[in-house]
Order: sequence, then structure tokens, then C-alpha cells
Amino acid sequence: MDTLFTEIENGVRNQNAPLPVRMRPQTLDEIIGQEEALGPGSWLRSAIENDSLTSIILYGPAGTGKTSLAHVIAQTTHAHFSEVSAIGGSVADLRKVINEADQRLVHRGIRTILFIDEIHRFNRAQQDALLHAVENGVVVLIGATTENPFFEVNSALLSRSRVVELHHLSDDDIDTVLSHALEDSRGLDGVYTLSDEARAAIILMSGGDARSALNTLSLSADLAQAAKSKTITKDMVDKALPRRMLEYDKNKDMHYDIISAFIKSMRGSDPDAALYWLARMIDGGEDPKFIARRIFIFAAEDIGNADPQAVLIGEAAFRAAEVIGWPECRINLAQAVVYMALAPKSNAAYAGLDNAMAEVKHGPVRKVPSYLRDRHRPGSDTYGDYLYPHNYPGGWVDQRYLPEGLERGCFYTPSERGWEAYRSDANLRDRNSQNDSSRS
Repeated sequence: MDTLFTEIENGVRNQNAPLPVRMRPQTLDEIIGQEEALGPGSWLRSAIENDSLTSIILYGPAGTGKTSLAHVIAQTTHAHFSEVSAIGGSVADLRKVINEADQRLVHRGIRTILFIDEIHRFNRAQQDALLHAVENGVVVLIGATTENPFFEVNSALLSRSRVVELHHLSDDDIDTVLSHALEDSRGLDGVYTLSDEARAAIILMSGGDARSALNTLSLSADLAQAAKSKTITKDMVDKALPRRMLEYDKNKDMHYDIISAFIKSMRGSDPDAALYWLARMIDGGEDPKFIARRIFIFAAEDIGNADPQAVLIGEAAFRAAEVIGWPECRINLAQAVVYMALAPKSNAAYAGLDNAMAEVKHGPVRKVPSYLRDRHRPGSDTYGDYLYPHNYPGGWVDQRYLPEGLERGCFYTPSERGWEAYRSDANLRDRNSQNDSSRS
């Protein structure tokens, strides 16, 4: 319950809070970026302005405004606003908040908005405890998560909520965030200026994360204060944050997005792109054996017999990852990646197997021709004659190997690239030559 001293206490807290907290938006108009989710005419903006919000899951990377948006809603709604920690909160805590919300609704007609940051950290039992309260309207849930909610949030809870995706801020958005923080009385209050080089460095290093940009600005301002300078320079920014940290979440969405881009770059024969995505994985601390496994698989799946040597390169890269490890095995991985990108491509073997598997699963049961059957059994003397290819010129003889109803070329179609095309042409020439010899 607020007291006469609440405003004074909040003021003291705010003065000592980190810059990102002090600069947290207080109205919808102060939120920078996220036009798709919050722009004029959007469902979410209308729901907030009309105080008719229903349960939502805010999904997006760090520093995109999920928590800020929740606090704006707290400032503007006529509903009671409650917050539960997903890190330290328990089922008992949730039940207490839900019971209070129920009493508030029944006796005073006041709705409750319940904000749960990092909701994916709640286990299934904790998420299940919310179901009836959300379904019955006892609470309006605002869940915030950096993880894909379709994987991390109970499907029953998702079906009762609307997922709103937030995205990294643009460079222009981050530039606006910095300008506000430099001038606003809640921020640096016009004490410091930011050189163009320093501004560009902060924008680059933030990677679209407003919180990161403000933290870097704050640390750089501390260095400027120590140097008794009113200008924040690039050198100060570099000292405040000497290394740019790119987002990489092993075993989560970014992990799969980057490995997907990596494989598609090799498949598209772009060595520069493939090396870039390899570098992103190395920088993110990815397991080198995971990378090497993907290269090994790629060699058979996407290069195949266009260059049979590729699978040996893939095996060598995997062996290097096992035996050598970081950091030296990055050299072996780089060599393998460039080889895969430059090699001729064919998925004919892989696609042919898929075609054959589809026939096996969905086609009729086809008998093995008698002359191809094993002859170590009674009655095999009645089988047809098997023509042994090595007894014929060129080691080839015209003979049916497929069961009846299937014809050559029904599964495997060789590519027109590399060794595969050469061998296919050579086989065709050999067969034509053999047929000519037979006719003569």
C-alpha cells in the first residue's frame, strides 16, 4: 500500500538504479521501435489504450522492450498489477497471487494483470497452476520470454494467450535510445556528449539490444567522469566493453538458425558466407564436434558422388574435432568448410534412397527375381540363370536386377556434375559398346 513516503522512496531508488532502469519508458509513446507490434492501429496498442488487454506472451531477444512494455501497462491500466519472479517463485506464490486476484475481482470488481518475466523458467507444474485462472479471467497474464514459447511454454497456456513477437531494434532505434539517455533528466541530463565514433561503436556492439547500449553508455560515462571529460570518446567505449558479444544460444533458436544458414551457405557454394557462419559458431563457443558432424553429413547429403572425396574430408574434420579440439581444430574445420562450398553438388544418392523408401513403404510387396535369390537352400536348382558380370566384356551384362514393375531410373537420377556425371556417361558408353559387341 502506498504511503506519504512512497514517492520519496521511489525517487531515491530511481536515482541509484542503473541507467537502463532509469530510462525505462513510462508511456506507450516513449517506447522506441517495435512498430509491427505496437504501431498505430495494432491490436496490442489498441488493447492497452482501451484497457482491454487479454493474456499475452511477449517473445523476443534481450533488450527489445518486453519488461518495459509490461511496466508501461502497469502505469496505464486501471487493473491491479502483480509481478511474480519466474526464478524464485513457487506454485504456492502463484496460488497466493491468484487467490488475492479472485477476491479482488469478486468483492471489488477489479481485474488483475499478472506479469511473469522469463516465464519459460517456470516448470510444467508452475505453468499448469496458471491455467484455470487465465482461462476464467481471474488474471490477465503477461508472460515475457527470450525462448521460443512454442517449445518452452505449456501448449494449454499458449492456447489461452496471444503470442506477440518483438524484434531487435534497428540502428536508428538504438541511436534514438542513446540520444534520449544523454539528454533526459532521468539519464545523463545533458552532462556528456557522445562523439560520432563512440556512438557508432555503441550501436555496433549493442546488436539491437537497448539495454546493452545503455549499459555501455553508462560505463563509458563513468570513464569520462574519471578523466574529467565532457565528451565520451570511442577509446572510452572500447575500454568499457572491449569485446563485442554476439548473440548465440546453444540448443535454442539462434543455434538452429545459424547452423541452418551455415549448411545453406555451403549448399549454395558460397565459401565467404559459410566461413562467416562458422566464425559465429566458434565465437559462440559451439561444440566443434557438432560443427564437424554437420559437415560430415553435408558431404554425403549435398555433395555425394559429384565428389566422393568430400566425405573423406568430412571424416578428417570430425576426427580433428575429436582429437585436437579448440582452438586449433578451427583450422581443419575452415579447410573442410571451404572444400564443401567449392565442391560440385549432387543429392542424387540421398534423393534416390528417399524415392526407394517411399516405394517400399507405399508400393506393393515385390518378389526377388529367382536368379538373384540365395542358392544355399533346397530347390534352388529350379531358379533362373544368374549372369555373372565378370564373365562378360567390360564387367557388365544386360540383366534385370529390379523386381517386376520397376524400371531403371525409377529412383536414381545422376546429376550432371563432377565424378557422378562422368561415371554415368562412362557407364552408358560401356553399355553401348557391350551391346554393339553382342550384336556383332
